[in-house]
This record gives sequence, C-alpha cells and structure tokens, in this order.
Amino acid sequence: MTFVRPVLKLLAAAAVATSSAGAFAQANAYPNHTVTIVVPFAAGGPADIYARYLAQRLGAEFKQPFVVDDRPGAGSIIGTSVVAKSPADGYTLLMMSNTHTVNETLVPNKPFKLMEDFVGIAPVNYSDLMLVVHPSVPAKTLPELIALAKSKPGKLNYASSGTGTPYHMAAELFKHLAGVNITHIPYKGSSGARTDVVGGQVDMMFDAVTTMAPMAKEGKVRGLATSGKTRNAITPDLPTVAESVPKYEATIWLGLMAPKGTPPEILNKLNSEIRKIVAQPDVKANWGAQGAVPMSMTVPQFQQFLKDDIAKWAPIVKASGAKAD
Repeated sequence: MTFVRPVLKLLAAAAVATSSAGAFAQANAYPNHTVTIVVPFAAGGPADIYARYLAQRLGAEFKQPFVVDDRPGAGSIIGTSVVAKSPADGYTLLMMSNTHTVNETLVPNKPFKLMEDFVGIAPVNYSDLMLVVHPSVPAKTLPELIALAKSKPGKLNYASSGTGTPYHMAAELFKHLAGVNITHIPYKGSSGARTDVVGGQVDMMFDAVTTMAPMAKEGKVRGLATSGKTRNAITPDLPTVAESVPKYEATIWLGLMAPKGTPPEILNKLNSEIRKIVAQPDVKANWGAQGAVPMSMTVPQFQQFLKDDIAKWAPIVKASGAKAD
C-alpha cells in the first residue's frame, strides 16, 4: 500500500504535465487553419465592418485565413447559438456587442448564457450616439427637451432600431436618469427609424454620431447631445447628455468571445494580437474618422467588463418593461 500511493501520485503528476504540455503545444501551433468569426448581425453594420477589419489584420499576422460569417436573426441569438455549440478550440469566434449583455436580462430563456457558455477574448471599440430631434420639436437644448417631456408625459416619442438594441437602451437609460416619460417606437433596423425621424413621423432618437452629424449639419435633424463620457471629436460643440443628466453614459461597443473551455493560451494569444492592432496609429486614425474609439483590456479585465455591463443594464431593462420581439 505504501508503495502504491507514491506511484499513483507520480502518474497523476505525469498526467497533469502531459495535459499542460499538450495545451501549450496546441496554443503554440494556433492557428494552423482557417478561423471563422461569426457575426450575429446583418451584413454592412458596425459589427460586420469591424469584424472584417480585424479578420484582415489577424490573418496577415498569423498567416492563416480569418473569415467572417454573418448569421443575423432573433436579435443576435441565432448566430450566437452557432458559436455556443462550436468546439472550444479557438477556430470559431463570436463578434458580440452590448446587445448581448442587454439580452441576458431581456431574453432569459435563450439557448445559452453569455457568461456560462462563452469566455471573453478582447474588446474592440466603442462609438458614441447622438440624441437628435426633428426640427419641429420645440426644444433647442437638452434641458429644454427634458422640460418639454416633463410637461407632456408620454406625448413625445422616440424611434429605435429594435427592442434591446443599444439605440433603445440609450433612450431608456436617459428616461430613467432624467425622470421623463417618452414613448418607444421600435423598428426592425435603424434605417426605418432614422427615415421616420427625419420625416417628422417620430420626434427623436439616439443614433450613431457619424450617421447623424451630417444630417444635423444639413438641418434635417437637430442634434442636442452625445452619449459618451466626454464630448465627441466629430461634434465637439455638442454637449454630452451627462452635462445635463449626471452619470449618463451609453455607447455601442464591440468585442470578441469564444466558446467556454477554449484554452487560456489561445485566448491570451488572440488578446495580445488584438491589443497590438487597436493600438496602431493608422487604426486609431481610421476608426476615429468613423467615430469609433479603440478599446484595450486583458482577458480578465474584459471578463469583468462584461459582468459589469450585464449588471448595468439589468435594472434599466426591467424598469422599461421591454419584452423581446
């Protein structure tokens, strides 16, 4: 008996060493064939555009193809489910956004749980939104809009690209913190929402700065504020919402995740390379012209960021009474 125990300990230690060596070898060889980045949103949107940008840069660095596979539908759930069921080997990745962190509360009966079935790799970038109103709305500033909304509870309305989207949540956070009642008019995409705000069928909306800044300049809409912590470089004369509504911040951000169980060595390898890419001056300049700001975090930092974002939006989703379409 005294002889058997030491032998068992040696065998167990050898097994651990062999497993560690295997994981290291796998990560060291990664990638040795095509990597797919699944985008669970429509082609041509921010997630698709920046996924393709990253795919090109990562492919050039790793000398292996990184391809983008758009799988839109059901508010990102269809494409995300595909990745959740994929092998945890680093060859199927998910381009995700804060739609996913909102959906953790908005859609509790999904076929996956974000923090149980996935692990974060790295954030990519964030973009501010602009709060705009149709020129017929008698409010020239954000304080005036808040006063108008308080004088007419439920009479003003706002458009969004759909329930649970960043545009919708930005408005609900505004309502919650400003203490106003504005009616939500959801659309199936931002194009229809934007068209009806410009046409005057809907009073206002939160939309991408890069999209709305030119329209505001042309007088098609009136810009009142941007949604980030600081004034946006594209519209430096426009105040932030937070200048009138303390603690307000709502952006659209993107990140990469992988199926749970993906070796840490692979996660760290991808994280390191993505952080190098987003730190490059030409990337910052290119994205900055589009209104996007690079984000950089370690794997643990991004994990915590995801948890915090889920916690941030949970009470806003509940207070809004929003239900998944």
